[in-house]
Amino acid sequence: MKVLKFGGTSVGSPEAIGQIVDILKGRDHRGKVPAVVVSAFSGVTDSLAAMAGEAVAGNPAYMERIDSLSARHLETAGRFLSGRELDEAGDGIRSLLGELSRVLEGVALLGELSPRTLDLVMSFGERLSAGLVARILDANGIRAGFLDARKLVKATGDFGNARYLKTETEANIRAFFASGDGILRVVTGFIASTAEGQTVTLGRGGSDLTAAIFAAALTADEVEIWTDVDGIMSADPRLVKNAFRIGEMLYAEAMEISHFGARVLFPPTVRPALENGIPILIRNTFNPGCPGTRVVGSAGDGGFPVKGISSISRVSLVRMQGTGMMGVAGVSARIFGTLARRRISVILITQGSSEYSICLALPPADAPVAIEALGEEFSREISGGGIDRPVSLDGLSVIAVVGSGMKSSSGVSGKFFHALGRNGVNVVAIAQGSSESSISAVIPAQHEAKALNAVHEAFFHSATRSVNLFLVGTGLIGGTLLDQIAAHRAALADREMIRVNLVGAANGKRMIFDASGLDPLRVRDTLSGEGEPSNPEAFVERMTEMNLPNACFCDCTASDEIASLYGRILSASIAVVTPNKRANSGPMDYYSGLTGFSRDRGIPYLYETTVCAGLPVISTLRDLHLSGDRIRRIEAVFSGTLSFIFNGFDGSRPFSELVREAKAKGYTEPDPRDDLNAMDAARKALILARECGLSMELADVKVAPILPAACFGAESVDAFFAELERHDADFENRRAMAAAEGKALRYIAVIEDGRANLSIREEGAESPFRSLVDSDNIVVITTDRYLRLPMAIKGPGAGAQVTAGGVFADILRVARPPV
Repeated sequence: MKVLKFGGTSVGSPEAIGQIVDILKGRDHRGKVPAVVVSAFSGVTDSLAAMAGEAVAGNPAYMERIDSLSARHLETAGRFLSGRELDEAGDGIRSLLGELSRVLEGVALLGELSPRTLDLVMSFGERLSAGLVARILDANGIRAGFLDARKLVKATGDFGNARYLKTETEANIRAFFASGDGILRVVTGFIASTAEGQTVTLGRGGSDLTAAIFAAALTADEVEIWTDVDGIMSADPRLVKNAFRIGEMLYAEAMEISHFGARVLFPPTVRPALENGIPILIRNTFNPGCPGTRVVGSAGDGGFPVKGISSISRVSLVRMQGTGMMGVAGVSARIFGTLARRRISVILITQGSSEYSICLALPPADAPVAIEALGEEFSREISGGGIDRPVSLDGLSVIAVVGSGMKSSSGVSGKFFHALGRNGVNVVAIAQGSSESSISAVIPAQHEAKALNAVHEAFFHSATRSVNLFLVGTGLIGGTLLDQIAAHRAALADREMIRVNLVGAANGKRMIFDASGLDPLRVRDTLSGEGEPSNPEAFVERMTEMNLPNACFCDCTASDEIASLYGRILSASIAVVTPNKRANSGPMDYYSGLTGFSRDRGIPYLYETTVCAGLPVISTLRDLHLSGDRIRRIEAVFSGTLSFIFNGFDGSRPFSELVREAKAKGYTEPDPRDDLNAMDAARKALILARECGLSMELADVKVAPILPAACFGAESVDAFFAELERHDADFENRRAMAAAEGKALRYIAVIEDGRANLSIREEGAESPFRSLVDSDNIVVITTDRYLRLPMAIKGPGAGAQVTAGGVFADILRVARPPV
C-alpha cells in the first residue's frame, strides 16, 4: 500500500495532471493507492496570500485575481472533462470561488485580516485542486473521490503553523478507510481543522506532512512525494551544475538537509514516517522513470562521508556578548525563552566555550523583533554594562554539509573549511551538533553559490580538480595557450581528472564572459566582432562579480596597467598566473605585497614564466631555499635574443648582420634596441635576485651597455642599423681579442653578494655558457650544496610554445593545489 503526494508543479498544468493519470494507471500504483494528497496549483497559494493582502488594504484588484483563478481551473477542467462532468466541475469551482469572494469581501469591509481568516483563505487552493483532480481521475478510468482533509485531520489552533493531533487524527483516518470501498481518495494537503471546526494550515510544505499522516494511520508500505525534480540532490542544481541525485539517505539526514534549505521535502514530514518506519520516496512527476531518492531508517553510505550540501540563502546573525554572561546560570534559558514567547524560530546556535558570547541565526524578518525583545529582557544587565546591547549582522547565508558518515570519517571539517578558505569565503560562525551528522557555517550571502560549488567539488569530486580561467591577452603567447588548452583539456579531464573551464577572455579591444564556458578555439574570432569594449578595471570587476570557485586570472600581456591590478585580484581570492614581468620587477613594495599576500592567504600567485619561459628556474630556487640550501651565486644568459646573437658571433659574419637575422627570425621586438638595451634581461635578473631574498629596485641592477650610445640615438630602425654597421669593426676587434685567448663573448647576468650586474664577458672553452645553441637560455646556480659543480638549468628560454606551455603548467597547479 502506498500514499502519494503531488506538489504544486505536479498539478500546475493540464500536461502535469495528465502525467498523474498515467502514473496512477501504471503497474506500480494501480490498485495499491488508497489516498493521493495534492497541493494547490503552482502559484495559487502565493496568489491567495496576495488577494488577502489586497483585500485588507481595500484594493479591489483581488477580484481580478479571483477571475484569473477561475479561468485557470475551468480551462484545466475543459482539457479532461465534457458534458455533465464538465458542468459539475464548473459548478464546484464557481461555488468555491464564490465562497472565497465573500470571505475577501468581509476582509475588505472590516479592514482586518486575522490569522484565522488568512488560514481560511489559504485553504481554497487545495480545495480547488483536489476536487478537480478527483473528477479528472474518475473520468479517466480511476475510481476516485474528493476528500477534504479537514474532516479527518485535527490540529491545534495555531493558525499558520498548526500541529496535528496524532491520536484523534489517526483514529479518524482509520475509521474512514475501514470500509475498503476501493475508491482512491484525492485529499487536500496543507489544511486541517480544530476541534471547533476552524480551518488551520500545517505550515510551509504542509502537504508533505498530510501525506505522511495518512501513510502512518494506514500503515502504508511507502510514502511517495512527487515533485518536479529527480529526488534529493547533492546540492541545489540551480547553483551547482554538477549536482547529482542521492539514491538513498537516512531520515535524520533528510531532516537535516531539508532544514538547511533543500525544498524537496518538508522537515516535519519525516517524523510520522520515522516513528512508523515508513520509507519516503521522492520522485519526479515529469520523469517517472527515474528511481528518485529513498529516505529510510538504514541506508548505505553512498561512498561519501557527506550525503549532501545545502544552504539557507538569507539569514541574520543576532549576537549577545559580555562578561556578565560568563559563568552565569540561566542566561541561555532567558534568551531562548524570550524568543519563544515572540514565536521566533532559531536556525542555528553557536556559543564560545568562554560563555562570553552567543550567536543565533534567524530569518532576517525576525532579527529586529529579536533585538528588541532581548534588549528588554536584559535591560538591567545592559544598563549595568555587564552585557552589551544585542546586535544583528545581516546579508548572510548558512551553508551546511550533511551526512551520517561524517561521524566515522576524520578530516571532514578540515576539507569543508579548506574549500571555503581556499576560495576566500569568510566564515562568520560555525555550528556542529554532537551527532556529527552536519557541519554548518554562516558566510556572507554573496559567496553562497561559490561556497556551494567549492565544497561540492571538495567532497564529491575530490579526484577531479577544476579551474575557472579568465585570460587577458590573446596575442602570440595567449593565442598559443588557447590552442594548447583546446588540444589537451579532454585528455587532462580523462587522464588527470583536471577540468580547465575558460569563462572570460579579453584582448586590447573587446572582452567576453560565459560562466558555462567558452570554446578556446573560437575565442579569438569571437573577440574580433563580439563582446563589450575591453577595459582592465571592468574586466576585473566582472570577474569578481561572477564569484566562481577555483578562479584563476591569467595575464598574457606586457601591460603595466594590468599588472597593477594583481593585488586587487588576489584580494578577491582569485589566483594569478602570468608571464608578465612588470609586477615582479616593479617597485619592491608591490612585489613584496603580492608574494606576501599569496603566501599568507594561500592564494596562488604563479609567475614561473617571467624568467626563462618554461624553464623551472623560480621553482628550483624555492625548493633549494625551502630545503635549507644557501644561494651563493647565480650566473645566467636570460635573453634568447642576445643568446642567438652572441652564440653566432664567431667572426664569420658582422655583428650587425646577426642582429638583422635575429629580427628576421622574430627573436627581437620590431625595434631591436628594445632587446639590445638589455632591460628585459635586467628585469629577469631583478626577479631572481628578489626570489633569493634581496631587497632591490630595478635601478639597483647594473647594466653594462651592449651598443654605443649613438645607436640608441638613431631616429628610426633603418638609421639604427646604419649606425650599428659603422661599429661592426669595433665589435669584431673585441671578439678577435677574446678569440686569440681561446674565449668567446657572452652577455651574462651575475647575482652575487647582494648585487646584480649584467655585462659582456669573455668565456673560455670550459664555460657552460659556451654550450648554448641558437636562442637557448642557461641559469647556473652555485649553492652550499652545489659548490664544486654548480647546478645548470638550460633550454629554450623564449618562444610562444614553451612560454605558453609554462603558463599552462602554472594554471594546472592552481587546479591541483596542495591539500
